[in-house]
Amino acid sequence: MEHADLVSEMVHVERLTTQERLHLARHRRLQQLKVWRQREKEWLRHQTRHSSNKRGIYFDDSVMLLEAAARNDIDEVRRLLKKGVNPDSTNEDGLTALHQCCIDDNEEMMKLLTEFGANVNAEDSEKWTPLHAAATCGHLHLVRYLIAAGANLLAVNADGNMPYDICEDEKTLDCIEGEMASRGVTQELIDETRAATEMQMLVDLQKLASVGGDLEYKDHQGATPLHIAAANGYLRVVEFLLDQHVSTDVEDNDKWQPVHAAACWGHLEVLELLVQNGADLNAKNKHEETPADICEDPEIRERIVELKTEQESKKTSRSTK
Repeated sequence: MEHADLVSEMVHVERLTTQERLHLARHRRLQQLKVWRQREKEWLRHQTRHSSNKRGIYFDDSVMLLEAAARNDIDEVRRLLKKGVNPDSTNEDGLTALHQCCIDDNEEMMKLLTEFGANVNAEDSEKWTPLHAAATCGHLHLVRYLIAAGANLLAVNADGNMPYDICEDEKTLDCIEGEMASRGVTQELIDETRAATEMQMLVDLQKLASVGGDLEYKDHQGATPLHIAAANGYLRVVEFLLDQHVSTDVEDNDKWQPVHAAACWGHLEVLELLVQNGADLNAKNKHEETPADICEDPEIRERIVELKTEQESKKTSRSTK
């Protein structure tokens, strides 16, 4: 992207609401997946073309399955599946051929894969299931098929979202929510399911701490467990991490600190706890935004202003002693 285009986009993004930014982020993720698959497909074609006459060249069947599915080669996929290739084979991002079908809106390939036992609840590296992908893309007929095939309506991805959370298409959302209602899914059950994800994260971190592991490890976006817990409102996880004395001012690739995440997604209890443990409410991300700048909730933003005043008063008091 050219510099002028980047500056223009930054100005545009800054004007978006938090919800609009989340929508944009989801759209970009899907676009990134599509670009990745296209590059992978072109690379495989290039390698196959230039190595067809060479001895000793061998492509793993699972790789060939993903490539065939990406180019919609039904016959080749069927041949590989009949040969016994695992229908749940993944690429380096954990994407299966079924995930690809949901992004590409390919019902015929989806039916073939599920006939051979593809897992409709397979998770990629970001814990997206095929239903997450189909719901986000608004592919209603695929959503219906996945639900009928046993897709988990309450699957929680790494961002703490269920399929219905990230569905923008009205008819598709009506389908998912209607199915949830018919199964007796209550808000209490939804909350319990989300809590189970938090508890699993807590257990995993406790195990890591018990063997002296690094509790400030970063993912590919530079986010630490504290960033993730703050963004999702995982109060118990935040409490545990702070008890382990992790840093509150650690930055991700966009220079967001955990307190930015708590403010953006409106988790007041987490935000207050971070501030009590030294989080800086004047911290700025790469766009020069403070936590208050990116908070869309007026009540929480007002509370941030109060906390900043208290924070600055304490600093002034200490400096005069």
